[in-house]
Amino acid sequence: MTILDGKATAAIIREELKEAVLKRKSDGKKIPHLAAVLVGNDGGSVSYVTAKVKACEEIGFESTLIRYDETVSEEILLQKVANLNQDNSIDGFIVQLPLPKHIDELKIIQAIDPKKDVDGFHPQNIGKMVLNLPGLLPATPAGIIELIRRNEIETEGKNCLIIGRSNIVGTPLSILLGRNGKPGNCTVTLAHSKTSNLKTLSLEADIIIAAIGKPNFIKANMVKDGAVVIDVGTTRVEDASRARGWRLVGDVKFDEVAPKCSYISPVPGGVGPMTIASLMINTLKAIENKSK
Repeated sequence: MTILDGKATAAIIREELKEAVLKRKSDGKKIPHLAAVLVGNDGGSVSYVTAKVKACEEIGFESTLIRYDETVSEEILLQKVANLNQDNSIDGFIVQLPLPKHIDELKIIQAIDPKKDVDGFHPQNIGKMVLNLPGLLPATPAGIIELIRRNEIETEGKNCLIIGRSNIVGTPLSILLGRNGKPGNCTVTLAHSKTSNLKTLSLEADIIIAAIGKPNFIKANMVKDGAVVIDVGTTRVEDASRARGWRLVGDVKFDEVAPKCSYISPVPGGVGPMTIASLMINTLKAIENKSK
């Protein structure tokens, strides 16, 4: 059984990006500048954005963090997005999700300039992905693909079960793994809350990707020997033994499932760091695309 170490893989990617930044500097080119808009004080979002800023510092990107109280109006947020679209010093930016309930997330996503949409959520970027055209890929699916590629996991002809059909992870990932590429050429099943024979499907799967947000949902009796299991879940659960009072739990019951796997990703330290690495890759792509 091999652990899919997203933390170590992301560190390698950051080193590669650092070299690219140094090359841009030596060539007298602009340094990539990533901005992040954070609304409210959700613990997970704050931690995630902080990690993004730290990654920028390590790589040598410029970064800007813009914070709003959770009561900020949709109108003000849309105006900030419009300003960032027009700001030539900003090469890419994200609006951290989830947003407060009074703000229409889709409206915010659609307002972002697709060329600066480094999260890869804009319909134009999703459309390019579907047509296999160059564009900014959704960060988490792209990170998973990179984790698979760098660990040389065979995907061609394999049965892949993705559990969770969100627009952020499950649906785009099903497209990336199903298309003619490497990694790719999987026979993909996209399962969801209405899937009636989930255990049967999971026992037939060579690759299981769990992205449903239900702690410890995937258990050993749902996984065949030798399967590849990638855990996208990150749920905070109370833990009085931790100084912070909580810990992160994935969708997979790791200790029970791991012995059956050929490869498995942990939580934390698996997909999360790869999402941030993908965001950095997209930021570099965004500035490179300006000169094309």
